[in-house]
Amino acid sequence: MAFAGFLKHAFRLLSSRLSSRPSERAEPRRVRARYDAAVTSPENRRHWANADLLSADAANSPEVRRILRARARYEIANNCFARGITNTLANFIVGTGPRLQLLTPDAELNSAIERQFNAWAEAVNLAEKLRVMRMAVTQDGEAFAILTSNPGIDHPVQLDIRLVEADQIATPGLVTPTDRAVDGIVFDRWGNPVEYHLLTRHPGDPGLPVMDYRRISARDVIHYFHLQRPGQHRAIPEITPALPLFSQLRRYTLAVLAAAETAADFAAVVQTDMPPPPDYEAVAQPFEVVELEPRMATVLPYGFKIGQVQPQQPSTNHEAFVKLILNEIARCFDMPLNIALCNSAGYNYASGRLDHQTFFKRIRTEREHMARVVLRPILRAWLEEAQLIAPPLLPARGIAWSDLAFQFFWDGMEHVDPVKEATAQKIRLETMTTTLAYECAREGRDWEAVLKQRAKELALMRELGIADTTEAPLSPIPVEDTEDARAEA
Repeated sequence: MAFAGFLKHAFRLLSSRLSSRPSERAEPRRVRARYDAAVTSPENRRHWANADLLSADAANSPEVRRILRARARYEIANNCFARGITNTLANFIVGTGPRLQLLTPDAELNSAIERQFNAWAEAVNLAEKLRVMRMAVTQDGEAFAILTSNPGIDHPVQLDIRLVEADQIATPGLVTPTDRAVDGIVFDRWGNPVEYHLLTRHPGDPGLPVMDYRRISARDVIHYFHLQRPGQHRAIPEITPALPLFSQLRRYTLAVLAAAETAADFAAVVQTDMPPPPDYEAVAQPFEVVELEPRMATVLPYGFKIGQVQPQQPSTNHEAFVKLILNEIARCFDMPLNIALCNSAGYNYASGRLDHQTFFKRIRTEREHMARVVLRPILRAWLEEAQLIAPPLLPARGIAWSDLAFQFFWDGMEHVDPVKEATAQKIRLETMTTTLAYECAREGRDWEAVLKQRAKELALMRELGIADTTEAPLSPIPVEDTEDARAEA
């Protein structure tokens, strides 16, 4: 009976456990993931104190942009490294300016448009204005250009590009951005800019606050900036992350200089480890200043020594600290340290090429962005006006913008070792892994212009009887003749 009771009890216990399992399975278990960066602790509380969840337009409010522009302009105007980085970036990206190449089947039309547009670009100083716009992106975050007419231009097409600072594109009284308007810009319901508000004068001009503005169609305004966040319509200076680092570099340099100057103020120090003599007051007083005569020999009292203060500045870590800070500053521009320093001491060929690859990719990306955002609207406005000029400036009228295929050539990137680059280029051309158009484009040249010029040179060389050493022999010498000639020799 005892054994039967045990089985009965075990059966009831097993049945109760089986019946409770479905209810346990019905309630899902909660898995809580944990990220160290999401934990707020006493150690990191101050570091994350300024983190927020503002939208892009709210974060880049007019007041924030105004403060950052003022500080970026001050730093660039007073810091050699900041000014040099800004100028170098603009010179690398824009250089001597873009050159237009048309790709339509009509060769005569291509040549006419290219010639006239390049002449107009030189008349309005397009390259310099593009460099100024690129420098404005660094120190202001954005650049604005207004397409207008200027009768003073020495070209039939009197289209001009008027640059205005970001301060002047604003809507007085608009504090909070909306879905249809951000400071200085009005959008349609699809998010396309409709008009820009241009203050009648710069807010920094002396006088009363500016409240008047003109409405300018978005078709006549070029807004050049780098989009960093979805929904962003205004930008902050590109140099913003580096501003605290420039301040640290300035303070450290001034501290090192002050320490060295303080030590240098003491020409000599008289000291002794001996107990003071009876006539100590007649010998010398502490911190007494003694005038020294040049080329003088003297005798010190017994137990006294003369020496100099050891400045210990700049320390051995000074150069390493400067390079470390500048490397971090240049990183936000994808610029290698040797370009930011304008000094390649200690670099070898491989290191220089490896560091420059990232920077050159940045240059190509920025050129494509500038061609799409800035140059395309300029070319379109220029073409529309050029077709209205009488007598005709172009060989054809009614050119459809959608049918106009074109590209822009920029300055090429100089190679550190021209011989190695020329050899690699020759191998690529001989193995059919590249084209002459691509190789010339890398150097900022038009391949058609290169071939035409080369044909002229070869024709003139043949006319003057000058042998072309680049051409291979037309009739190679047979192998048999070569062996016979060797036997006779």
